[in-house]
This record gives sequence, structure tokens and C-alpha cells, in this order.
Amino acid sequence: MTEDDPGFGELRSGNLGVRLAVSADEIDAVQALRYRVFYTEMGAHADAATAATHRDRDDFDAVADHLLVVDHDRGEGAESVVGTYRLIRRPAAAKLGRWYSAAEYDISRITAFDGPLVECGRSCVDAAYRTRGTLQLLWGGIAAYVFKHRIGILFGCASLPGTDLDALADQLTYLAANHMAPEDIRPRALPDRYVDMMRRDPAGIDVKRTLVDLPPLVKGYLRLGGFVGDGAVLDHQFNTTDVAVLVKTDQITDKYYRHYERKVGGRD
Repeated sequence: MTEDDPGFGELRSGNLGVRLAVSADEIDAVQALRYRVFYTEMGAHADAATAATHRDRDDFDAVADHLLVVDHDRGEGAESVVGTYRLIRRPAAAKLGRWYSAAEYDISRITAFDGPLVECGRSCVDAAYRTRGTLQLLWGGIAAYVFKHRIGILFGCASLPGTDLDALADQLTYLAANHMAPEDIRPRALPDRYVDMMRRDPAGIDVKRTLVDLPPLVKGYLRLGGFVGDGAVLDHQFNTTDVAVLVKTDQITDKYYRHYERKVGGRD
């Protein structure tokens, strides 16, 4: 495997595995899965091209690495894809001259970081595979990718379902009150899209219930010592309320480091 090779092999758990996409057919399967989850299931609003193709596509797909969860019981090719997460490193973003998150957030404090970065997004899992084990496998793939490429900061936008700020008030307030990023790396929602996350008095929040209500992906970031940025953004196309999330990889627990370093043979 060359230094420029983005892959790390495959991590297995029973019939499931996690690895990077290696063919155009697998990327097409990723885009079809994203369409089913985002548009058919979650109520995103499709433009004409998206509706006609039943594919969720954009310019970033061509430069990104696509992390896959595959079910080997379903086959060994595109038919096996049951989960995905899109990973964009600094050289890939440079090819387009922009980062995906920059459409919603000022990420200049993150991109000023002198070291490898990865932007994560477009995460989804087939409804039949939404188990703790699948999510742990997906995070395992992310950890292996981080260690292989010596990533210093992992960041992106995570979504809360819907755009009803009253319904999401406890979750947004909890995140802002307890997990705000340090100022030197804190992203901030663009002025014309900024939504204050402090929706109510944090002292009045039922923390246990709020943590239960948070999407699994957001909780995954928090378990890794992750932070959120300043301000939420309403994404009416995807019917979500977005928050900026980031993890300094030196805060990933020793448990993750030891476990995935063994699996991928070190950081080189």
C-alpha cells in the first residue's frame, strides 16, 4: 500500500465490514443509499436531476473518499453497501477550492490548523442496519482512516432531524452549554444563516432525556471528546437543523488508539 493510498484494508465484525469504496459502482450504490435515506425517508426536497436519477450527488463525491459498511451476506460488490460516510481531506478540498461545510460555517479557524484535516459528512445507514454494532464499525473505519493519515482535526456538519427550533431547543441548548469548541478552533455559522443555539435556560434541561434524544452520530462525536461550533443552521432542503462538529484527534481515547493501531498496523 503506497503512502498516497487512502485505504486501510477492511475491518470485519461478523458478516459486516468497513472499508473504502474502490469502484464507480460502489459510489453509485452510496449515492442511491443516500437518496433513499435523505429524500425518501427523511423528507429532503429533490431538484429535478436528483428526482430523475434517484441519486444524491454533488461535486464533492468525485474528490472524496467514501467509507462503506458492507454486508458480505448480500454479495461482494455494490449490492453489499448498507452504510456510508464521506471523507474529504485537505488535498481533495483544494481540487474544488472549497470545503462542503463552508456553505454554512466560517471554518477559517479550522483550516488555519497546520496539519492534516478531514471533513466528514453525508453519513447514513440503511434502516435495517441501524444498530449499535453497525455504528461502532463505522466509527472504527473513521478511526483507522484518522490514524493512517495522521489527521489532526476531524470536522463537519451533523444534523438534528427537522427544522422546528422549539422541538430541538433542549438538544441545541445542551450542546451549546456543554460542548462548545475552544475559541481558537471554533467554527461559527455564517451571519445570514446563524441560529442561536441557546434556546432556553440550561439549568432547566433534563440532561438524561436530552442525551437519549440526540442523534447517534452526534453522540458518537461527543464520546470522542468532540465539540460543536457557534450557531446552528437550518437546512430546509434536507429538512434538518445542522450543527458544526469537530474532534481534535489527540483527544480520541487510548482505547481507540490501541485497538485500531493494531488493526491497521500503526500510523504509517
